[in-house]
Amino acid sequence: MGGLGGEKSRWTIIVQDMEMALVDLPGNILIASGVIAYLGAFSKTYRQECTTDWIQECRRVGIPCSEKFTLSSILGDPIQIRDWAIYGMPSDNFSIDNGIIIKNSRQWPLMIDPQGQANRWIKQMEASNNLQVIKLTDSDYIRTLENAITFGQPVLLENVKEELDPVLDSVLGKQIFKSGGVNCIRLGDAIVEYSDNFRLYITTKLRNPHYLPEISTKVTLLNFMIIQEGLEDQLLGIVVSKERPELQDEKNQLIMQSAENKKRLKSIEDRILEILSSSEGNILENETAIQVLSSSKLLSVELSEKQK
Repeated sequence: MGGLGGEKSRWTIIVQDMEMALVDLPGNILIASGVIAYLGAFSKTYRQECTTDWIQECRRVGIPCSEKFTLSSILGDPIQIRDWAIYGMPSDNFSIDNGIIIKNSRQWPLMIDPQGQANRWIKQMEASNNLQVIKLTDSDYIRTLENAITFGQPVLLENVKEELDPVLDSVLGKQIFKSGGVNCIRLGDAIVEYSDNFRLYITTKLRNPHYLPEISTKVTLLNFMIIQEGLEDQLLGIVVSKERPELQDEKNQLIMQSAENKKRLKSIEDRILEILSSSEGNILENETAIQVLSSSKLLSVELSEKQK
C-alpha cells in the first residue's frame, strides 16, 4: 500500500473540514435557499446586507451557520465554476453566485442583462448542445420552442420586454402532465412531448424592468448587470489580448488545462473511494485493486503538482 503514502493526512484534513461544515450546515442551507429564492434580482451590496442580517438572525435563534457565508462555498462546484469562466462568465463572486442560482433554482431564469454578458455566456456554454436562440418577434419561434421541448435542446429567449406571450405560461410554470405514459406539456393549442433535458434561458436588455407578479412569480429574476470587479477583469483581458495576445492565449490554455486536471483529479479520487468501499476481504490480497490504487495515486500526485 506504499502507493497510497501521504493520502492519510490529506483525507484526514478533508474529513475534519467536512465535520466542521456539517455543524453549520442547517443555517448555511437555510441562508443559501433564501438567496436563491429571493435575492437574484438585487445588487451585490443588497445581497450582502441581506445575508449579513440573516446570519445574525440565525445566530440569535440558535441556528448554527458560518460567520463568513458565501454561496459559492456552500453550493459551488469549483470544477463547474472554472468551466463557466472558460465560457465567458466574469470571475467575480457576484457573477458566480448568479450561475449557482441558475443551477439550483426550480424556475427558469430571466436575466436582466443590459450589457449582454449573460447572453454571451449562455451562447458559448450551450453551443455544443445545439442551443436554439429565439425572439418573441420571430414568426416561427413557437415551432422552434416545440421542437426544443420535444428533443431536449436548450433555448435562449432573448431581448424580451416587460410582457411575455401568454402561450409561454405553461412552460414557465412547468405544467407537465402524463399522456400515454409520456411527459407532455401544452403549448398553445398543441400538446408536445416534454424532454427532461430541455432548458430555457430568458434575457432582457432593459436596465430596470418592472415585471408583474404573473411573470415574476414564475421565473427566477437575476441581475446580470456588470459590476466593477467584472468590468476590471474584462477590461484587463481586452488590454492583454491587444497588447500581448500570446499571453492571453497562454492564459486561456492554462485555464482549460486546469479545469481538465481538476476533473481528472476528482474522477481519480472517486475511483479510489469506490475501490476501498467495495473491495471484499483483505484489500492487500486484491492485486487488481492494488494496481489501480497505485496508478491512481501516481496520477493524482502528478495532477496535484500541475494545479499548484
